[in-house]
Amino acid sequence: MANPVNLIKLSVGTESVETLAAWQEMRSSQMPDGLPRHVTRMWPKREAEIVAGGSIYWVIKGEIQARQRVLRMDEVIGEDGIRRCAIVLDPELIPTQRATRRPFQGWRYLKVEDSPPDLPKGRSSEEPLPEELNRALAEIGVL
Repeated sequence: MANPVNLIKLSVGTESVETLAAWQEMRSSQMPDGLPRHVTRMWPKREAEIVAGGSIYWVIKGEIQARQRVLRMDEVIGEDGIRRCAIVLDPELIPTQRATRRPFQGWRYLKVEDSPPDLPKGRSSEEPLPEELNRALAEIGVL
């Protein structure tokens, strides 16, 4: 079995983990299996490592705030005839410790050891660090 690897993705236009959950719930209700998915142009070359226990970490308002387990990847052919990858996700959004991330396009691989830990069960959020401290820690690679 492959060692898992994660993905990281900006959730553009999302205000909070709750608004991401609501948007996914609305969209997934239109899917035959009822599962949320993220459709992307590029098919991850490390698919086996991702589906072997990896998650997608969501960057919301400049910070990683939550993750979802990746269940599988489905082929989707768009109305334009172009093949795309639907990253099918577990519906549970798991809150994580916040970690600042600079904007980027598309998705990126995220090593398990570089991924922020989950918040303890029952804690849906954490008080964010002061912005200056958070940025300083991110710059030196602590967050």
